[in-house]
Amino acid sequence: MSRLFAHGSRARGVYEGVVRAYSADASMASTRAAVGGTSATGGMGEDVARRGLGAAVGASAGARDVAREGDVASDGGGRSRAGAKPASSGRGLSEKFGKDVVDDIYRGSFRSQTGVSLKYMLDFGAQPIHRQLMVSAQFLHKELPVRLAHRVAELENLPFGLSDMSQVLDVRDWYVESFTELRTFPPVETMEDEEKFTNMLKRIMTRHENVVPMIARAVLELKEQLAAQRPNAGEAPKGAQARRGGTFATTDLNEFPEVHQFLDGFYMSRIGMRMLIGQHVALHDPPKESYIGLICTSLSPLEVARDAIADARSICMREYGDAPEVELFGQEDFTFAYVPGHLHQMLFELVKNSLRAVSDRYLDSNETPPPIRVVIAEGAEDVTIKVSDEGGGIRRSGLEKIWTYLYSTARSPLKDMDADSAGPVVLAGYGYGLPLSRLYARYFGGDLQVLSMENYGTDAYLHLNRLGVASEPLP
Repeated sequence: MSRLFAHGSRARGVYEGVVRAYSADASMASTRAAVGGTSATGGMGEDVARRGLGAAVGASAGARDVAREGDVASDGGGRSRAGAKPASSGRGLSEKFGKDVVDDIYRGSFRSQTGVSLKYMLDFGAQPIHRQLMVSAQFLHKELPVRLAHRVAELENLPFGLSDMSQVLDVRDWYVESFTELRTFPPVETMEDEEKFTNMLKRIMTRHENVVPMIARAVLELKEQLAAQRPNAGEAPKGAQARRGGTFATTDLNEFPEVHQFLDGFYMSRIGMRMLIGQHVALHDPPKESYIGLICTSLSPLEVARDAIADARSICMREYGDAPEVELFGQEDFTFAYVPGHLHQMLFELVKNSLRAVSDRYLDSNETPPPIRVVIAEGAEDVTIKVSDEGGGIRRSGLEKIWTYLYSTARSPLKDMDADSAGPVVLAGYGYGLPLSRLYARYFGGDLQVLSMENYGTDAYLHLNRLGVASEPLP
């Protein structure tokens, strides 16, 4: 199955093909009404171009044929696509799901997503509980299908054949199933409706548990396919296609910003959906002091850091038989509002990386490894946490790679997983730890930065927005 990114005039041409394919179908009128017009020369073509959402999402099999005729096996920049392989028979979106569902996804992919902030979630939690639950359920009933539609559209239009890989198709199908469940659920008008809706949300969360490792396995397959096309001694491999200035495919995923842009947006969206669903579900739990759903209003970063350090040292002890000491600095009485699970995951990843770097550097040394230092500083806008080590640092030329998905100096367990394996909460060894940690920090308006001195050590700066006013950075 062939897909393409819709850009510029090509978007208009593909869109015209979709309109022709739908011209005999009465449902096209409702599609035009939902997306605000279908003129290929008007704002619609530009909207398609901006979003990069393939018109094939809303197309029937006939429209896909039209799109295939215009696809010359290249991505939006005119480069040849490497590693593409055909999808399994019968797994096309319009082949597996009914036309009404596909049309609904298509329309939903053009609706705007609504972001929320940490402060909004806190203020919202101050309302009476029954009213709180009803409003939350009604919001999610409208918002989640829109977010799922955006992701399905994106999964249908990935470059380099990713959309046709079985793992991506599985994830797409999970999202379509969840989209259909939400769209067919009646309006939430009573507390009984709200209870049924919450139970459905729990099923959706369970269904989506393995999304991260599944997408990771697909990207790993792409990386392996690119490796198979890597030339020897500067010669083109048999059957390989040139890309980017006449060079051939390599295994360096830094050369594929389209893939990283997709992964950043997809995982950020997943963090957002799981936060919204988890917050709603947690509001049903018995009241807990200083908590509003998943958010702790008086979170002590020092306590979370202690737990994360203990967990990271435990893994290090299991791997190396010993673990460097970790020194923690900060005020015991300082608290702020944040999600403990997010902070724990970020700190665990940073400390784990430092422990591993120091352990590797001093593995065959009689010297006592220097301690890792974790410093927590309270600012007017941010809470900043610095994790410093003397583990040898990172070459300046390699700093960009640490944000690359699947970049890891540890052995990846992805190949040992089967389709039903449950992925760990923290993807140690997957090469996803740092990129995902940065997304968690940015979700509530923070950031993660890494500075390094080669042959000395590394400093990681985790910035957390303590004001909580930043809205979700929705892709």
